[in-house]
Amino acid sequence: MRLPAGRVEAFLRRPDPEIRAVLLYGPDAGLVRERADTIACTVCPDLRDAFLVAEIPAGVLTADPARLADEAAQISLMGGRRVVRVRDAGDGVATIFGHFLAEARGDAIVVAEAGDLPRRSSLRRIFEEGPAAAAIGCYPDGPRELAAVIRDSLGTHRVTASRDAVAFLVEHLGGDRLLTRSELDKFALYAGDGGQIELDDARLAIGDSAAISLDDAVLAAADGDAAALERALGRVFQEGESPVTVIRALLRHLQRLHLLAARVATGESIDAVLRGARPPIFFKQQDNFRRQLGLWRDDPLRRQLDALAEAETQMKTTGMPAETICRAAMLATTQMARQRTG
Repeated sequence: MRLPAGRVEAFLRRPDPEIRAVLLYGPDAGLVRERADTIACTVCPDLRDAFLVAEIPAGVLTADPARLADEAAQISLMGGRRVVRVRDAGDGVATIFGHFLAEARGDAIVVAEAGDLPRRSSLRRIFEEGPAAAAIGCYPDGPRELAAVIRDSLGTHRVTASRDAVAFLVEHLGGDRLLTRSELDKFALYAGDGGQIELDDARLAIGDSAAISLDDAVLAAADGDAAALERALGRVFQEGESPVTVIRALLRHLQRLHLLAARVATGESIDAVLRGARPPIFFKQQDNFRRQLGLWRDDPLRRQLDALAEAETQMKTTGMPAETICRAAMLATTQMARQRTG
């Protein structure tokens, strides 16, 4: 079955007992791993227990298809339910999972981790359509989810963060859940148990010039400033950022702008919309948002969001240089913004 977003968190804490196999897939590899660990821990709290946890790389499973059913059917010498983890799963093991789900033996739960599978993926289809299986997509956190992750992660160390600090972290973290939590653990260590993180602390702790350059590129594109865009992109790529990350950052920005523009379209003033934005807009970017809300409207934003999504698909499927596709898509956004000023 395909789990709706509203059921995912409850399922992760207590998987349905009739589910024999779970597929975690999506572009956020860190979130895939975190959710796979969470599900596995509901069966075996110690994931290093070699008696209860078996790990099978997809390549090994392809060479020995019977391995999956054999591991799932084994009974632990120490007692207890077993977990079978399959790493790097893809369509190449879809048939193996199809056979397993049709005649699964034993009571082990199988947890498969995959990358970003398209809708037509045969592996996704098997898990989405099978009554004893579940498929869960793992996508980069949106602003609201990321703010919750920040507060939750810091809260485990009894560390709090000011509203401006959270807004800054929302703008500069995300894309990979495990990397986000790793950065937040550093912030908590910096603040100390029971400490408080202010905006200046967050800016100092993040220490990521690539993230700042990426912000500059995204804002320049949405502002229609081609010269600033070219300078910022040069820094971004020089600092090793991937073209896919750049496109996704612009997608997230335009998605947020789209939500805010919808409120402006209902008659709210731009200043009121900016004040009510959640999470709050980083104060140094408020002038950019104010200017962009004066430029962009619903239809152009929709068209550009579709164009950016298509650009990401082209990076993964056409074989063309990803940086070239990225630059063209960013420049197209800049040109559309400039048309709005005409």
